[in-house]
Amino acid sequence: MDAITTPVAIFAYNRPDHVQSALASLAKCRRLSDCRLTIYCDGPKTPALEAGVAATRRVVRDWASRLNAEVIERGENLGLARSIVSGVTEQCQKFGRTIVVEDDLVVSPDFLDYMLQGLEHYQDTATVYQISGFMFPVDHPAGWDAFFLPLTTTWGWATWERAWRVFDWNASSARHLLADLTVRKRFNLNNSYPYFDILTNRLAGRNDSWGILWWYAVFSVDGLVLHPRRSLVWNGGFDSTGIHAGAPANTMQSPREYFDSPRLAYPLTLPGDVLVDQEAFARVTNYLRTVKGVGSKSKMLRLFRKVKRTVAGKFA
Repeated sequence: MDAITTPVAIFAYNRPDHVQSALASLAKCRRLSDCRLTIYCDGPKTPALEAGVAATRRVVRDWASRLNAEVIERGENLGLARSIVSGVTEQCQKFGRTIVVEDDLVVSPDFLDYMLQGLEHYQDTATVYQISGFMFPVDHPAGWDAFFLPLTTTWGWATWERAWRVFDWNASSARHLLADLTVRKRFNLNNSYPYFDILTNRLAGRNDSWGILWWYAVFSVDGLVLHPRRSLVWNGGFDSTGIHAGAPANTMQSPREYFDSPRLAYPLTLPGDVLVDQEAFARVTNYLRTVKGVGSKSKMLRLFRKVKRTVAGKFA
């Protein structure tokens, strides 16, 4: 597949300042000309949100003319989960793969180059299901610019149609598979994060997380994800523009100013062996256990709920 056909799906809703920053950062990316951008604008859920949605769409239209992007303005409110899942499905069916960016993300100048190289390098590697642009603020030693972990992420990522096919709204096999406590421990990243509880709540209708369904789908087939040694994505969605502010963004990511310059070496070095980097995995799971506010199961759940409420506020 020619890199020129690689789509970037951007999801926007009702925050014009955030989408302005997201599109401005994408405009600075190396290899932007190798991509085709589609910006999905969800419809307002209530009349009170119409002004914010309209302002966001004005920003999107202005950038679309500069970026030669297609704009899809929804006539109804799909919500975060349906908006992303339907858009990713559409792009994968048309082009065989897609890069995904939400409107509150700022990406580094090497984000698209990294994504494209990962998609191109591992497109026929059946065990690789995602290219992640995010990495926790963990100090990984110099070496490969990326490594494999058994963990999906949702802040700037990419996948292929052959991988996205495993996504299942119902997580049909979850109750049977995760009944095994050993398997459940692996799903929780050696009990460093309460993914099982989040999935249980999703299946009970107590949250609307599409991301936990994607993680379960990849986990259930022993899939691997390519992660950058340094994060290429900064999430600005933890400010006062959300319905619920105050989520501890600074404990989950590097400072904003780090993302104005390339974050990885050039030329990029990717791992030749498609295996879990056990040392990197240990560093990530240790981080999740010890990061401020995530030291116990109850605290981890409170952190997740804050993050989910903040994110949900964007698409309410």
